[in-house]
Amino acid sequence: MRTGYVIVLVTASSRLEAEKIAQVLVEKKLAACVSLTPIHSIYSWKSQLCQEDEWQLMIKTDLRQFEQLEAKIKQLHSYEVPEIIALPIIQGSADYLNWISEQTQNN
Repeated sequence: MRTGYVIVLVTASSRLEAEKIAQVLVEKKLAACVSLTPIHSIYSWKSQLCQEDEWQLMIKTDLRQFEQLEAKIKQLHSYEVPEIIALPIIQGSADYLNWISEQTQNN
């Protein structure tokens, strides 16, 4: 089985922003699927402790799409430094991984 599939984690300030980013990524074939979950984040930003309700995007894609995906997220995102972290999918259903590949191929 070919490796190179990833889940990219991104946080957004609101559900509306998360949905907009997700829709563009799927429409542009940069992601096969994006799952959205509300979260509460505690972090340090510019020497201040912050707590915010955010939305977590779990983006399923092919690693070969990462550079374009990152650029598109930065273009659409409201944060100065958005979280964009790719985690490898070590193993998965062949059918599902094939589906990711089909959905992220540029025609």
